[in-house]
Amino acid sequence: MKEKNSDPLIDVNQLKVGMFIHLDLGWMSHPFPLSSFKLSSEDQLVVLRRLGLTQVRWSPGKSDLKLEGEALAPAAPREAQTAEMSPEDLAREARRLALQAQRDALALCEKQYGEAGKAFNMVMELVPKQPVMAREQSEALTAALLDKMLIEGDLNIRLLSEGAGDRVTAHALNVSIISLLLGRAFGMSRDEMMDLGVGALMHDVGKSELPARLRHRDDSFTAVETQTYQSHVAKGVAIAQSMAMSPGPLLVIAQHHENADGSGFPQKLNMDRMSAAARIVALVNRFDGLCNPVQISRSLTPHEALSLMFAQGRNRFDSTMLNAFIRMMGVYPPGSIVQLTDDRYAIVDAVNSSRPLKPKVLVHDAKVPREEALILNLEEQPDLGIRRSLKAQQLPRAALDYLSPRARVAYFFESAGPITVSGELAA
Repeated sequence: MKEKNSDPLIDVNQLKVGMFIHLDLGWMSHPFPLSSFKLSSEDQLVVLRRLGLTQVRWSPGKSDLKLEGEALAPAAPREAQTAEMSPEDLAREARRLALQAQRDALALCEKQYGEAGKAFNMVMELVPKQPVMAREQSEALTAALLDKMLIEGDLNIRLLSEGAGDRVTAHALNVSIISLLLGRAFGMSRDEMMDLGVGALMHDVGKSELPARLRHRDDSFTAVETQTYQSHVAKGVAIAQSMAMSPGPLLVIAQHHENADGSGFPQKLNMDRMSAAARIVALVNRFDGLCNPVQISRSLTPHEALSLMFAQGRNRFDSTMLNAFIRMMGVYPPGSIVQLTDDRYAIVDAVNSSRPLKPKVLVHDAKVPREEALILNLEEQPDLGIRRSLKAQQLPRAALDYLSPRARVAYFFESAGPITVSGELAA
């Protein structure tokens, strides 16, 4: 941290592509994936000027150029370095770079997810004491997520590691992130997406007023306990009103347990009486509840959850949204355990919605240490596909240890193309 603070300040209008800069702003105050990164395009310079900043800090030693008048450090041309390498060395170097890019992409997603988790926890701490400020912060978090989704081209939905935070935070983020991605797929406007995101983040806010043991539905509940559990919807609406929440997110909170066929609660509304945002959140909430129940032993794999929702719950959901959700998540969503057509075992790491049957997978290979395993893009492997989905307990022990399926599933998003912002994780 001391080294970062010693970096010199520079006027924003002197910035150039190639400079490594640090924004002394919160993650929610700018649209970039990280607060420390190397400028890679003129568009980023335009965005920086629009933020209203006059100066930022920059790191000369991490930059690809110096200010005018300063000497450039000599660097050996890349071509000269690679020309002297043997084919074996070139292959090793290519693998090293691919592995580093893979780690960087995951680290970026996990860093952003961690920042979003902290912001959500801050919102929840503010709810009982400063409800209006809590609403403002929930809007700021939603806006930050939307800003980071505003990239050209497709977004991958990818699996994160175990460090996804507590279940309440992970559930709120999973539901909000996936709901926003589905809203994006439907072409919702910015205002509609804001309502959707705030409502998704806060859909379970009423549970904060329930006894801990009644916050999650259980088949063993008595009629009275079930009624108490279901009261979290009305309590959530009352809390949201104290937060001065607008009608859009209020409807999401009020209707996130309603079903398209009128079998939900508390008002038994059918699809025609539910808002579009509420229909999205009801769908995503159910999916995450199946994948991440309170009792981990009852969890379904993401593929199983989708299959169950399609087979048994088609009437419960807006069929257009359910079909779009399956296309977006892929037939084998991230976290699904699969066997490939060449008999190898794998875990789905990321999905590009344009090729739902061809996700990116981490493959069990006894000859490669797990920490050096490359993610295989099945889209680039025309002769290789997925044969079947499996439960973790169906894996041979060696494959189970290698693939290490997550006890809880957490998702974030990343560009389907190359990462355009080179970021450095802050200590």
